[in-house]
Amino acid sequence: MGVEGTLFLTKTGEQSIRVESFVLLTKALAPLPDKWHGLVDTETRHRHRHLDLLSNEASRRALDLRVRLVRYLREFLSARGFTEVETPMMQTVAGGAAAEPFQTRHHAMGMDLYLRIAPELYLKRLLVGGLEKVFEINRNFRNEGISRRHNPEFTMLEAYWAYADFEAMAALVEEMIAGAARELTGGTRVPQSDGTMIDFTPPWPRKKYRDAVAAAAGADWFRLSRDEMEKKAAALGVELGPGLPASEITQKVFEKKVEAEAVDPVFITHLPAELVPLARLNKEDPTVVDVYELIFGRQEISPGYSELNDPILQAERFRHQVGEHTQKVDHEFLEALESGMPPAGGLGLGVDRLAMLLAGTDSIREVIFFPLLRPRDSGA
Repeated sequence: MGVEGTLFLTKTGEQSIRVESFVLLTKALAPLPDKWHGLVDTETRHRHRHLDLLSNEASRRALDLRVRLVRYLREFLSARGFTEVETPMMQTVAGGAAAEPFQTRHHAMGMDLYLRIAPELYLKRLLVGGLEKVFEINRNFRNEGISRRHNPEFTMLEAYWAYADFEAMAALVEEMIAGAARELTGGTRVPQSDGTMIDFTPPWPRKKYRDAVAAAAGADWFRLSRDEMEKKAAALGVELGPGLPASEITQKVFEKKVEAEAVDPVFITHLPAELVPLARLNKEDPTVVDVYELIFGRQEISPGYSELNDPILQAERFRHQVGEHTQKVDHEFLEALESGMPPAGGLGLGVDRLAMLLAGTDSIREVIFFPLLRPRDSGA
């Protein structure tokens, strides 16, 4: 309604209008949700987000927190000298991560393209170009499963810092997330929907990958044969696919018995080299790489690397990673490395997952305005 009239105060002091004329501005052909109960059905809330926002205060709070989180991350990095950039979402090679891409075709150029699975290889080219601190809050697309923690279209923060290492990136992300918790929730202890409490108070502990696995699976784990690992993993309740190598069995145990049980933040460092092909080898132990994996809320939130900048070694890692699928190697990125990329630290941060945990919700869909859903049957 659009109303014209005279403003006045009622006897109780409430501002009101003495209406002289009015006009209908728009009309609702469908009834709004019940004012008392609101919109309750979860799928209906996600499918009709406009009604969810109109009727549910909790949904508005969670989505508003997400908006404020993105603004906070941008301001935090900008205040520390990082330059925000944009990199292509359509790429000729889906690189920077091991994930199944979405494929499309550009008809005018007659070429296949892939939606971005990560911006990493483009951001590193900017390091080669002399931009020493860069970041992007980016939309990524991965043609994989959907769950309470996964949406095919999601938001990541990636940042790269020339002449830094994984330790510097760990300190940066710790300061950033602890600050976000204080800024957005009023403190560093954030309640979760399952009754637990995540304590973001720094400093956060650091544990080496081998030590964390040994603590969860037994001190003798890395002395076991592959078959013995398989039997022990089964005894620990870890489901395995057929024919997995020992390194992948170990990673499954890590995911199930370490990552899935970590409530408060912990940095897992020095992962096996075969798991992280874009990271720098550790000088003392070349079987591991200088990385961290930040886990809390029973999931991975942020990986950070001392970045690999040797073009010859990087080419070898790529070839080992893709096997016979040589078209998946980004040769233009390797050419850029040949011009000389400075030693650097890099980090990724799952924005949706962080928003989910700061909001204390158990589903990533609660912090995405329009999560992907199957279309309704015709006529439904």
